[in-house]
Amino acid sequence: MHRGLLGDQGWMAEALHVSNGDGTDLAGTGLARRIVFWRDVLHEGPVPAVGREELRRVRAAFLAGRDDRGEVLRVFLERDAAVEANRGGEYVLWFEADLYDQLQIVEILAWLRELGVAAEAVTLICIGEYPGIARFGGLGELRAEQLRELAATGACARLSPAALELASRAWAAFRAPTPEGLAGVAAVRSGELRFLGEAFERLCREYPSTRDGLSLAERRVLAAAAVREGAAGDVFVRAASREVRPYLGDTSCFAMMDRLAGGPYPLLDLRPAGVPVGRATVVRLTAVGARVLAGEEDQVGLNGVDRWIGGVHLRGREVRWRWDEGREALTM
Repeated sequence: MHRGLLGDQGWMAEALHVSNGDGTDLAGTGLARRIVFWRDVLHEGPVPAVGREELRRVRAAFLAGRDDRGEVLRVFLERDAAVEANRGGEYVLWFEADLYDQLQIVEILAWLRELGVAAEAVTLICIGEYPGIARFGGLGELRAEQLRELAATGACARLSPAALELASRAWAAFRAPTPEGLAGVAAVRSGELRFLGEAFERLCREYPSTRDGLSLAERRVLAAAAVREGAAGDVFVRAASREVRPYLGDTSCFAMMDRLAGGPYPLLDLRPAGVPVGRATVVRLTAVGARVLAGEEDQVGLNGVDRWIGGVHLRGREVRWRWDEGREALTM
């Protein structure tokens, strides 16, 4: 059930609003005075099942490659302090359908449940599309008045205890050291967390495929590079266009290109070599990359893997968990 927020804005102005980034003009809506931004790419790097303080340290250490570790940790501390200090009040969450946002939603909801926040104190505004925008990229594309209107639609709903319980289950499955719980979350169809199952199904496809040892994102990058030799920025755009929902940002995609160009048998050739990939870096698919893309070689067998997916650490040339495309399921 959604609230008639535009007719009764008082409580909303007093609530703590949480969103995925400051590209969304929540302040301009007039509905939000206190705003917290959840800046963490949870589908990249380790997210182990540890306590909140240790998790902040782990995530800050991972993200420090892009920013100052102390600054990232400070942002996390301020973010968490604001959420915890509001535990007696209302929360409004503004998010989108993609995996990036859905993981942030389950982290926040699981923590609110742990803090003892009542479900009815949490309102979720979440959309995956918007009328008139052919390929909706996120709330940041909407003007303040369009955001404001969302608060009076079915996209806005007060959550139930069942939604918080589902989020807690999803967060635990994501952080577990083995991925057995992911399929159960991917199969869920929830009227409140309506994009969660789809997002976890996409997450499962990041495990190395039984076909070629590539994750879905890696395969799309190689396929984009196979179209023609060209700039990394163009390869990113072509790969991103294959995703149903926004997935990798350009920085993450460039880091993936670096990884695919490494190892004993590089799948990509980069020029100039030896420097981090940027938008102008020239990217070419190698002969080995073409064989892997065709399913004639296995990337994990050739180059090994060292990657975290939530709480699961994939390492070496023999990995226990793979994505079977024929069965559309994780094999263990």
